[in-house]
Amino acid sequence: MDLKPFKLDIDELLDEFTQGNCLTLADLKRIWMERKFSYIFEARPIKNSSYFMQSLYTHCIGHMISAGPLSRRLGALYCLYCLHEIQPYRPGFKIYLSLGELRKLRNLIGEAKQNKIRVVPALVKRMLEKNMFLYGFVDMLGNTTQQRVDDITMQQQRRVEVAYDKLFADSNIERYLHMSLGADLELGNYKKMLSEYEQAKAIAIQEASETTDIADVKHIIENKKTTGDVMDEIVNKWDAQKDEYYEKTGITRPDQIVAADDDFQKELENFLEE
Repeated sequence: MDLKPFKLDIDELLDEFTQGNCLTLADLKRIWMERKFSYIFEARPIKNSSYFMQSLYTHCIGHMISAGPLSRRLGALYCLYCLHEIQPYRPGFKIYLSLGELRKLRNLIGEAKQNKIRVVPALVKRMLEKNMFLYGFVDMLGNTTQQRVDDITMQQQRRVEVAYDKLFADSNIERYLHMSLGADLELGNYKKMLSEYEQAKAIAIQEASETTDIADVKHIIENKKTTGDVMDEIVNKWDAQKDEYYEKTGITRPDQIVAADDDFQKELENFLEE
C-alpha cells in the first residue's frame, strides 16, 4: 500500500500553515477548506483501513512532536484532530498515542500556554473528553506504523479476553465470569430495604407485646443471621473464586485495564486544569 501521496498532502497542508506563521485552529480550518482537504479520503484503500488511518495519524504525530517551529507542531495537532473528526469510518479509529508521545504533547500544551494560545488546551481537553486516544507503549520513532497497528490489535484482543468490550462477548460464560455479583443483585439497595423491614417487624412485635402474649413469635426478632448476611457471604465467595481464576490464568482484570488507560489520560487532564 503506497501512502506517500497522502503523506505528501499532509506535508503541503502543514507547509502552508507554517509559512503563514499561523497558530490557531481557525487558520488550519481555513486552509483545509481552501484546499478541499477532506477529499483525502476519496482515494482511501478498500482494505487495511486501520493501517491507513494509523499511518495518517502517525505522520501528523511525527510533525507534532518534532523539533520544528511551534507553528508546524500546532498545525499537526490541529490536522490530527480534523482527520479524526471527518474520517468516514464508523465507529471511528482512535488515535494511537504512546506514553512518550503523550509527554511531548503535554510539553506542546505548556508551550502553547506560554504563548497564550488558549485554543490548544481547550482542544486537547475536548479530545480527551471525546475519548479520541488509544494509549500504548510502542513509540513512533524507531518503529513502523505496522508495529503500532499490531500493538493496537494486541490491546483489542486483550480487552476481548476479559470481556471489556461486551460487543464481542459470544457466550453467557463471559458475562458471568466478569460480572460483579453484588452490583448485579443490587445488594446495597436490597440490604437497605431488608434492614428497614427488620426494624418495622421488630417495632410491630414490640407493640403487640403490650396487649398480647408473643412468646410463640419472640424468636423472630432475636439476633440471628439475616438474609443480607447470607448474601454477603455468597458475594464474597464469588469474588474470591474470580480472583483465584484471574491469578491462575494470568488474565488481566477489566478494572485494571481501565485503570491503566486512565493513568495516561489523567496526566493530561491534571495538566490542563493547572
